[in-house]
Amino acid sequence: MERALQRLTLIHTNDIHSHFEMMSPVAAEIAKLRAIAGDEPVLLMDIGDHMDRFSVETEGTMGQANIDMINLTGYDAVTIGNNEGLTFPREMLSVLYAGIQCPVVCCNILESSTGEPPGWMKRHAILEKDGTKIGVTGATAAFASFYSLLGWEALDPEIALREQCELLAPQVDLLIILSHLGLPADRRLAEQLKGVHAILGGHTHHMLETPEIINGTAVCGAGKFGRYVGRLIFERASASHPFELASGQCFPVDPSLTEDVILPAAALHLQHGREVLNETVAITDRELALDTQGESPFGNLLAQAVRRYTGAPVSLVNSGQLLESLPAGNITAGILHALCPSPINACVVQLKGEDIRRALEQSLTEEYRTKAIFGYGFRGEVLGSLAVDGLKILYDPRAMPYDNGIAVFVAGEPLDENAIYSVGTLDMFTFRTGYESIANGTEPLYLLPHFLRDLLRMELQRPGSLEESESLRWENRSV
Repeated sequence: MERALQRLTLIHTNDIHSHFEMMSPVAAEIAKLRAIAGDEPVLLMDIGDHMDRFSVETEGTMGQANIDMINLTGYDAVTIGNNEGLTFPREMLSVLYAGIQCPVVCCNILESSTGEPPGWMKRHAILEKDGTKIGVTGATAAFASFYSLLGWEALDPEIALREQCELLAPQVDLLIILSHLGLPADRRLAEQLKGVHAILGGHTHHMLETPEIINGTAVCGAGKFGRYVGRLIFERASASHPFELASGQCFPVDPSLTEDVILPAAALHLQHGREVLNETVAITDRELALDTQGESPFGNLLAQAVRRYTGAPVSLVNSGQLLESLPAGNITAGILHALCPSPINACVVQLKGEDIRRALEQSLTEEYRTKAIFGYGFRGEVLGSLAVDGLKILYDPRAMPYDNGIAVFVAGEPLDENAIYSVGTLDMFTFRTGYESIANGTEPLYLLPHFLRDLLRMELQRPGSLEESESLRWENRSV
């Protein structure tokens, strides 16, 4: 006799970004939702950016801590976000995901050398719970130019997802997309793809208290940093009937919640991460002060590091990448990680002199120096002033903003506003965030996989770098 009213619970998280302090509370909330479901089947899925190398646990274990958390929490399927795909080398990802105990589902990332997904990734998975077949496919944001530098080919996610959905729909009772593409893309997918029961979203950190129902598809998102857990409940009258969404909502996670598995494991990973990052990378004989609102030696050191690494004659970086002054004495990998946590890479662009001047003029305004920046890999608090190398700027703080209050020299010659200069800078600027005129640069050459803290490490080990950082690039001509 056919069992009446079949129910399946689907729990989802996204964009946890290595907030390990929330992983035990999240696991406790998931346990509560499992208990509510009782003997009925439950699926748990994560939509990417679980990892973020700003955290000691992730940086010190190269992501193994996150895989451990995923396994211990009991996920049934996950996809990758840009923080997994773009901040770890391919070889490291293979090692990482070799130990995961659930399918990693993503259909739009292929190895450039083979045209196929890596061995640890599947274009889709068919999961079975109590006789119910659930088809799961996923896709991640296609930063094609970045992925190509790491040996990946990033396909158009919509085309790749349509192919997988058409393949899966006839085989399954429920069809789910794990989308690390962002809410606007999810809404378009829901309008254009047929037979999809739910799009579980991430990337844009959107929190939808209840799902948006578009063309019969539940579009969902559970915020960021483990602050929410999403739940969908699907029901059908019997095996011969289709599943329908009975309810959907996001639950706030109480940070004071704990459980007995994730909490001690996270503490061990924190301890291990600190031990690994205790490696000495340099010994300095002086403190390098930081001033995010003006010129300072530590900001200059970062600009030097970017100029030397990129080989460009000029470099422009924002001092907000640095969080505090660099102390004197024993400098460890952990200190550099704490002072420069953003997973941001250097790049080279071809930039007109007038765009360089514009950015420098903006750097003299409080509006830009104190601007809060979110996303694009930035893990600081404010944009900060521009630190430079290869330039000399004479400025008058009494001049009105943008009132030709600066004189700029490159290699001793006045800046030619119509000339094109090769400039070493940061990848986040090319997305037109921060000092927007830098995004006018052409022929961007992104230099992966080293982060800014890796460049600082190299520069600290270069003889004479500390002395150079104390030489002024910005000269106040009103004094």
